[in-house]
Amino acid sequence: MPESVHQIVNERIAILLGLAEKNAKGHPKRSMRYVELARKLAMRYRIRLGKLKRKFCRKCNRFWVPGFNVKVRLVPRKGKVLYECECGSKAYLIYKGAGRQA
Repeated sequence: MPESVHQIVNERIAILLGLAEKNAKGHPKRSMRYVELARKLAMRYRIRLGKLKRKFCRKCNRFWVPGFNVKVRLVPRKGKVLYECECGSKAYLIYKGAGRQA
């Protein structure tokens, strides 16, 4: 697949996720649709989302706004951050704490 196609798709995904972030509080259903479209584009053209996939729920496609629709907790002993979505799904992301040895 030509590099220009990947570039265009990456730009489109960035635009959709930007719109999802803007509409997350005011229009959550619209925001979820934008995330769904961005994920479909990434899957269709086999593009990795990388750190962008930490910004939304894998189960319900909600764009995460900490304190609004997702609870964020630290699990210091395990060195992880727990994201708990409104839908009930949980995501653990690894972080490097100051006192933790890697």
